[in-house]
Amino acid sequence: MSTEDPTENGRPTDPGQNPYGSTAKENPYGGPGGPAPYGQAPPGGVPHARQPYEGAPQDGGRYGSPLPRWLTPRGSGGPEAPGSRTLASFGERFLARLIDFAVLLVPSFVLFVLFGSRTPGLASLAMAVVTLGYEIGMMLAAGQQTVGKKVMRLRVVEADGGGRPEDGRLWARSAVYALPQSLSSVGAFFSLLDDLWQLWDKPLQQCIHDKAGRTLVVKEH
Repeated sequence: MSTEDPTENGRPTDPGQNPYGSTAKENPYGGPGGPAPYGQAPPGGVPHARQPYEGAPQDGGRYGSPLPRWLTPRGSGGPEAPGSRTLASFGERFLARLIDFAVLLVPSFVLFVLFGSRTPGLASLAMAVVTLGYEIGMMLAAGQQTVGKKVMRLRVVEADGGGRPEDGRLWARSAVYALPQSLSSVGAFFSLLDDLWQLWDKPLQQCIHDKAGRTLVVKEH
């Protein structure tokens, strides 16, 4: 019985036949038992997951920082980059308030002379209204800066994205800051608590009136 020679002049006649005598196709990544291409599942396994590099932002912050991306963390060890913004410190905000107090000193004195000795409650109410007018007027007309904030290079911005807050937010912020001053001793206690709230509010260092308007106070460098 004759058999056909599958080769012609030593070459395979079948194009799919392996010239080296094996019909199994070689795995270009190391054979059947070798590793699968990156991103593909190995036999009986799951695809290789692409791991983020160490320290990559996971929550929208700056490399693991709880602060928004548009804020620069303080304490980098050197001067802040021009154009960057950081959260205003308690000392910076306190100095800005002292300057604003000096601005309001003259109208406060006039109101005290007019009403203080006879109707102290009316004087407190009038002073709260003057403070509210000063706060909201500067917020709306002077780029979210009072005189004190301008001197200290501070600005009120929205907590969401760092832009200009809506007018309603600025009104809420100014009202919560100014109007409690009309309540005499109770208002004085609230104002003190409001200003000190920043010290333990982390990580955004907001006062109570900041929370009411969903705003932050930033230092512009």
